[in-house]
Amino acid sequence: MAMAMSDSGASRLRRQLESGGFEARLYVKQLSQQSDGDRDLQEHRQRIQALAEETAQNLKRNVYQNYRQFIETAREISYLESEMYQLSHLLTEQKSSLESIPLTLLPAAAAAAAGAAAASGGEEGGGGAGGRDHLRGQAGFFPTPGGASRDGAGPGEEGKQRTLTTLLEKVEGCRHLLETPGQYLVYNGDLVEYEADHMAQLQRVHGFLMNDCLLVATWLPQRRGMYRYNALYPLDGLAVVNVKDNPPMKDMFKLLMFPESRIFQAENAKIKREWLEVLEETKRALSEKRRREQEEAAAPRGPPQVPSKASNPFEDEEDDEPAVPEVEEEKVDLSMEWIQELPEDLDVCIAQRDFEGAVDLLDKLNHYLEDKPSPPPVKELRAKVDERVRQLTEVLVFELSPDRSLRGGPKATRRAVSQLIRLGQCTKACELFLRNRAAAVHTAIRQLRIEGATLLYIHKLCHVFFTSLLETAREFETDFAGTDSGCYSAFVVWARSAMGMFVDAFSKQVFDSKESLSTAAECVKVAKEHCQQLGDIGLDLTFIIHALLVKDIQGALHSYKEIIIEATKHRNSEEMWRRMNLMTPEALGKLKEEMKSCGVRNFEQYTGDDCWVNLSYTVVAFTKQTMGFLEEALKLYFPELHMVLLESLVEIILVAVQHVDYSLRCEQDPEKKAFIRQNASFLYETVLPVVEKRFEEGVGKPAKQLQDLRNASRLIRVNPESTTSVV
Repeated sequence: MAMAMSDSGASRLRRQLESGGFEARLYVKQLSQQSDGDRDLQEHRQRIQALAEETAQNLKRNVYQNYRQFIETAREISYLESEMYQLSHLLTEQKSSLESIPLTLLPAAAAAAAGAAAASGGEEGGGGAGGRDHLRGQAGFFPTPGGASRDGAGPGEEGKQRTLTTLLEKVEGCRHLLETPGQYLVYNGDLVEYEADHMAQLQRVHGFLMNDCLLVATWLPQRRGMYRYNALYPLDGLAVVNVKDNPPMKDMFKLLMFPESRIFQAENAKIKREWLEVLEETKRALSEKRRREQEEAAAPRGPPQVPSKASNPFEDEEDDEPAVPEVEEEKVDLSMEWIQELPEDLDVCIAQRDFEGAVDLLDKLNHYLEDKPSPPPVKELRAKVDERVRQLTEVLVFELSPDRSLRGGPKATRRAVSQLIRLGQCTKACELFLRNRAAAVHTAIRQLRIEGATLLYIHKLCHVFFTSLLETAREFETDFAGTDSGCYSAFVVWARSAMGMFVDAFSKQVFDSKESLSTAAECVKVAKEHCQQLGDIGLDLTFIIHALLVKDIQGALHSYKEIIIEATKHRNSEEMWRRMNLMTPEALGKLKEEMKSCGVRNFEQYTGDDCWVNLSYTVVAFTKQTMGFLEEALKLYFPELHMVLLESLVEIILVAVQHVDYSLRCEQDPEKKAFIRQNASFLYETVLPVVEKRFEEGVGKPAKQLQDLRNASRLIRVNPESTTSVV
């Protein structure tokens, strides 16, 4: 029953807070008027706090549920950016094409006529060979996939150029292909493109594989047999991946072009296999062709000397000079398959976010080329690999950027950090790791809710900050073990900066809000205890938190000292020098306990018959307030505050001592004078020694100033007949 009432009350409270006309000020006013006391307010506050926590949990749960949608949205934005770039590229091509029409109109017309004639002749001679081209009556314009012209060996140079010219007539927006000499069509066919994440069909396309690139064109539904340029991918930056059949998704393959990928579906398994084989063969042929060109470019140094060998008087010297590089080039064998495919494999690893695999390939190459010369083929290979290393580094840097999600804690950065270290980017990895963790700590502190109770907020703040700092330190030690010791110096500097961020939030809540000294002392004590936990990993930041808090604590001590002095002066002004009558034994017992907690063990000797106390109310109140100040100040104590605390105590004690001395000199009534002497004796012989002892226990060394003050103010040195003060 009680549970049902509680649930109904919570739902009613939720509806009230969610209403559109809710006003916090009016709500609090009505609640204060209707509540019976402090307990009702506390219970209502707990209900509101529980509702707030429930709302926070629901919000967090919704964020987790929509997290995948956030990722998909970011990916769509990336795709849109790529499409905008392609659109810009197409517009630039269209502009250049329109500008070149007056100059190329006549040659283009002649070439088109020749292409049409050749196409018609070819169509008559081999009509049955173009069945797999799927151009619906237009197969004569393109070489058939299974025909003799698949590798470009059938027609001569003129036939290849004519075929390419015909291609340009059928595909809009690709006139720039004519700018590459020796380019010809190898293979072509219809494909269907699918979305990479959800495998949803996107569009029908036609692929044209040239000897050095792959052109993808989209169908124009309103223009039969015509295509529009979509994308062009150089083969040396293209990776082909076979996609395993998963009905109904079958006969698919993936093209990887950093930083994007595309999935295509062939008409059947045979055509898919042909696409995969022809792509690999063409890539291999292109790689072999460029390797031969590199060797030919590096070779011409020696041969010109051969014809003049018999008549050259410097034969031995000239034979010796070219022999050295030739021998060195022979030592570096780059014909192995894994070396030839290394740049493409690196592209695949980067596109698939296989950072470990990419770095393993780089380590394997570096190990193979270690202690080997660097002829031009090796240098060119190095240049290609260095470009991939730059791309890999950019991806890893982006993984560690604060713009990425900060969830997962420090361990979420381990993968990117470890690979950057393996790439020799230890300093950059350290900088990015610490910058990422600084952003995470700042976000965690900013997301903390400021509670009504300061001490509760400080507990949460210390837990969040020091737990994050401890996890960061442990992860740093794991990631950067065995690296340059300069990274550890950078971590210490970062820890000091993070501590400054923590102290800013701490001081704003504790000291700027003018909390009491007891609350400030408890908060500082909590922060010190959490800070000492870092000693478990050998990190001591206690001195840093002391240095950052010293000004705020000095200000708090000074403010509370002034409050005590003003209160003491106010009581002194109303002093009547009368004994205290506590009226009830309970009140007397409570006072005894309070004095005992202050360190006054012999308070019994100052109590009289019934509920009387043979001390003035002013002196008793001063004792409790001074000892309370001392206890709270000792919680805040560290060496930099020694003189501040000592001087504050001396100032407070002087106010009471001077008042007793003045009253003793000015009072004429013998009975009151004796009572004043009794109060002075309590101050000099009981309170001041207790203050000295407690100060020495808390600080660890005696206070000479307090001893001098007590010795100079002893009752025996006060002359009752004198009208001058000895203080």
